[in-house]
Amino acid sequence: MRYRRTFGTIAAAAVLVVSGCGTPTTSSSPTGSAAGTTTAVPTTPAPQGDERGAVLSDVVLGQVDQSVTALGATAHRISYRSTSGLDGSGVEVTGTVFVPGGLPPAGGWPVVSVAHGTTGVTDECAPSLYPNLLGAIGMVTPFLERGAVVTVSDYQGLGSPGPHPYLDAPSAGYDVVDAVRAARNVVPGTGTRWAAIGVSQGGQATWAANEMAADYGDGLELVGTANLSPAADLRAIAPPEGLGDLTLPQRGILPFVVEGFLVSHPQYRDSDFLSGGLLAGKDVLLACTGPLAAEKLTAVAAIGPDDVRPSSPEAYAAMRDWLGQNAFPMTGATAPMMVLVGGRDNLVEPEWTEQASRAACAEGDRLDFRFRPEQGHADAAATTEAVEWVTERFLGAPSANTCDLLS
Repeated sequence: MRYRRTFGTIAAAAVLVVSGCGTPTTSSSPTGSAAGTTTAVPTTPAPQGDERGAVLSDVVLGQVDQSVTALGATAHRISYRSTSGLDGSGVEVTGTVFVPGGLPPAGGWPVVSVAHGTTGVTDECAPSLYPNLLGAIGMVTPFLERGAVVTVSDYQGLGSPGPHPYLDAPSAGYDVVDAVRAARNVVPGTGTRWAAIGVSQGGQATWAANEMAADYGDGLELVGTANLSPAADLRAIAPPEGLGDLTLPQRGILPFVVEGFLVSHPQYRDSDFLSGGLLAGKDVLLACTGPLAAEKLTAVAAIGPDDVRPSSPEAYAAMRDWLGQNAFPMTGATAPMMVLVGGRDNLVEPEWTEQASRAACAEGDRLDFRFRPEQGHADAAATTEAVEWVTERFLGAPSANTCDLLS
C-alpha cells in the first residue's frame, strides 16, 4: 500500500529545516439562503495590517459533505475582510474553512487556499452555500486527508454585498490571500506556511495571489501555487477580427465575461456584445442552480454564429483592453508555480496559457509548465497531479523549472 504523506510530518520537519471553466456537474441544496445581489461597489476603507482577513462572522456548519465528515474534519462558513481590486476599497467576502481532525502538529497546520472555478456571478452561486461547494469539494478533501487547514473563498460579490467582479484578477488574488489570514483567525494552531490551488477562474486567482504575495501577503510564507487551466490571458476570446469564430464553450462563457466587464464599465450594456439566442438565454447561461440551470443545454443549442458579435467597435475594444489589464504576468511571481493545460481544452485554449507562461518566464518566474494532450478543461486528473505538486512544496522539495522548454 502506498504511504500517504501527511502535512503533520511535513510541518514538523519544516520547523527544523526552515487550483468551469470549473462548471460543476452536480449540485446540492444550499446550506443557507442567499441575499440578492446589489449593484453598488463597497467604498469602505481598505483593511490594513491585522484588519486583512479579520473574521466578521463564523458559523460551524452542521450540513457538511460526507467526504469531509468521513475524515473527521469540520467546516465553518465565514465572512472576512479583504480588498477590492476595482477601487482598493475594503470589502466583505464569504467563504468556507475546513479543519482536519486531530491536534495541530509542531509548527502549526499548513494552509491550502482553494480557488474555485466559475460557478456564476450572482449570490446563489457562492460555493459556501452548498455542502459540495458546487463541485469544488474534490480539491478540498485530499488536503484535509494530508492534515492541512483548507480555506475556500467565494470571491468578492458572491454571497456578499456588491456585484461579483468576474475575471478581475487583483480582486480574486486579494480574496485568496486574505482567506488564509481568515483561516488562521478561525483555527488555533494554524501556521504561516501556505499554498494555493485553483482551476480556470480559480487558476487566475491563484496566479494573481502568487504575484501579490511578496507585498500583500506579508507575514505569511507562500510555498507555491498550482494554476490549472488558468484564465491567464483571455484577450484571444475577443480577437481583433471579431467574435464569430469562438468555440461553443467560449460562446457559452461570454455572458460571464461580459457581466464581469460591466462591473467596472457600467456605461456599456450586455446587448452591446450579445444578441439573438445568446442574449435571450443569458439568464439561463448565468444560472448555477435551480430550474434555470436545468435549461442550460437548450440555451447553448440556441446560440447562433452571429450572436456574439459586438454592436460597436468602441465596446469591443474596451472589453479587449479590460481583458489585457487582467492578463498575466503583471509582476514577477513570489513563489514557484505549476501551470497545467490540457491539449483538448476548447474553452481556455492551451496556446493562450502557454503564451502567458512564456511571458512569465521572461519575468524570471520559476514555472513548472505541464501540457497534457489527452486532457480537456479542468480535468479531475489535473487536480490529482496538482495535489502531489503542492505536497512536494510543503515537503521543501524544489520545484522543476521548465522555462527553457517554453523559450
